Amino acid sequence: QVQLVESGGGLVQPGGSLRLSCAVSGITFSLYTMGWYRQVPGKEREWVALVTDTGYTAHAGSVKDRFSISRDNAKNTIYLDMNALKPEDTAVYYCNGRKIGDSRQEYWGQGTQVTVSS
Repeated sequence: QVQLVESGGGLVQPGGSLRLSCAVSGITFSLYTMGWYRQVPGKEREWVALVTDTGYTAHAGSVKDRFSISRDNAKNTIYLDMNALKPEDTAVYYCNGRKIGDSRQEYWGQGTQVTVSS
């Protein structure tokens, strides 16, 4: 079975930091572009960041100065390091994997809640 399991979410004060992890199993990890998305109730799911097999990264404009995505192929894990968190970062964060050359093979985790509040 393919599994993407997020962890690391929680409650943090504005200005704080958090590291999210996504452990992946059941696929050849190195053949997938990995990413993070987030979603607030009543709004569309928003792309946050991606990292390719070659290590190329990209981040959404709303987070690019504060968040950093990375991957550890030896551990089949991706991370999202979040700094200077704002209340508007509050969302459920989802891990995503999309196969290189076959984007129809796509997988999602169940999400982890991040709440930024005083």
